[in-house]
Amino acid sequence: MPLSMYQASIPVFVRALNVLIALLDKAEAHAAQNGLELSTLVNARLAPDMYPLSGQIQRASDASKFAIKRLTGLDAPSFEDVETTFPELRKRIADTVAWLQSVPAAALEGSEGKTVQLSFGDFKPSFQGDAYLLSFALPNFYFHVTTAYDILRHSGVPVGKLDFLGPYPG
Repeated sequence: MPLSMYQASIPVFVRALNVLIALLDKAEAHAAQNGLELSTLVNARLAPDMYPLSGQIQRASDASKFAIKRLTGLDAPSFEDVETTFPELRKRIADTVAWLQSVPAAALEGSEGKTVQLSFGDFKPSFQGDAYLLSFALPNFYFHVTTAYDILRHSGVPVGKLDFLGPYPG
């Protein structure tokens, strides 16, 4: 049986979003042990022109839910990007996971052949659904998850590759 669009999207997004929660847990423990203000981590960034940790988590949330919205036509929840605390970031992630888990596998059936048209300023690519998921949506999502990890690691949070990979699902 071939890999379905559902298998290639929803469980992948949910797993990585849960990894973000685990990373936030480690960051919070690190901050408590070292007298570091959590707001310092929430606002930390790798470069001046990049989103801070909060923005990376917001973008990971958006990338996952809007990918599914584009592939299924379902209405995805809209969040205001106002999270400034760890509890608010965790809630954003939990709300995203809850919505993703509410999407039935049947909603993604046939989406591999659907045309997905993006429009971000002058960037207006058109994709077939499977190419959109594999060559744009997932890489974009993982860019933000990875950058959130990198911000925490760069900020001294003791996280490593196995933290990023998360628990083995098998």
